[in-house]
Amino acid sequence: MRITLLGTGTSVEIPMIGCDCETCQSRDPRDRRLRTACHVQAGDLSIVIDTGPDFRVQMLRARVRQVDAVLWTHHHFDHVMGLDDLRPYFFDCKAPIPCFAHRQSIDTLQRIFPYVWDKNGIYPGTLDLKIAQAPFKIGSRYGSSDFVKVTPIEVMHGRMHLNGYRLGNFAYLTDVSHIPETEYHKLQDLELLVLDALRPQKHPRHYSITEAVDIAHTINAKQTVFIHMSHQVLHARESAQLPETMLFGYDGMTLNAS
Repeated sequence: MRITLLGTGTSVEIPMIGCDCETCQSRDPRDRRLRTACHVQAGDLSIVIDTGPDFRVQMLRARVRQVDAVLWTHHHFDHVMGLDDLRPYFFDCKAPIPCFAHRQSIDTLQRIFPYVWDKNGIYPGTLDLKIAQAPFKIGSRYGSSDFVKVTPIEVMHGRMHLNGYRLGNFAYLTDVSHIPETEYHKLQDLELLVLDALRPQKHPRHYSITEAVDIAHTINAKQTVFIHMSHQVLHARESAQLPETMLFGYDGMTLNAS
């Protein structure tokens, strides 16, 4: 399984408009961060986690030519507003694209993009929206016999419920401030954990770096990669302070898990 971090930044991206801080002025390409999103290639299956406003650019950069399914973590702007750019992936394969989201996000997605779900509308049958609650399998839209099991992991983003996801021995948790005790058993024996770590200071809706490191120690994956970093995280400086099995992600970073 190959995982590509399409974006590793916050809702305002890095560099941030109007800011001349050290990170926003950095020439290190690892400090240039589009909104957080991820692509998973599992055999012949191509799966996207979140479709933010940078989705089109991210797909072109990563040369993703097909999409078998979409996993949305939640319905905030920086995670869904590129949804319309899924349409080209329907043009060459008329089977609907299965899309999965937390039950609290379903109504919002249907309200923001009503034309996508209208079976009698201009784009009938393009997307098939489902609640991601119990474990489920994703198969191919293009004829392959490959499939992957997906386990939703319900976490908290402040007071908001959203989904992280486990695929094989890889788990992806963004925009998280708390993992309920009931969910930790889904995170056992991971090869790779991708985890929210917004900034050094505490935040009411995201893990700080210190909190993320503590959670990573608790989960004890073989490798942990942090994402969703603000401009308060200068990649080279903050990376030097992380434990050996942990590192900050960057846009375009590729990782592997089984």
